[in-house]
Amino acid sequence: MAEYSGNPFFSCRNCKNPVALREDLLSKKFVAKSGAAYMFSHAMNVIVGQKEDKTLMTGVFSVAGIHCSNCGQELGWKYIRAYDPQQKFKEGRFIIERAKIVKVYY
Repeated sequence: MAEYSGNPFFSCRNCKNPVALREDLLSKKFVAKSGAAYMFSHAMNVIVGQKEDKTLMTGVFSVAGIHCSNCGQELGWKYIRAYDPQQKFKEGRFIIERAKIVKVYY
């Protein structure tokens, strides 16, 4: 489990494992299974699962589920491929459900 101190970051709500830095937060305007979700440019201490094609609210994408590397909690997904050219900006980005993380200040 990576340790991080300095700027605010987000941790797994279940085990407090750091999973994303505040500076990597791109948007708070996403929706996932549990409600509000955030888009990050990078994530850490996560396990990326098998990719699969899914139809989401904005189109069809190849996505892979992401889980906390410490406790296995499902956190959200990573966009692998966007089939719509207007959605290509999402490729390589991470969506993490707000209900699954807590913001930590140091």
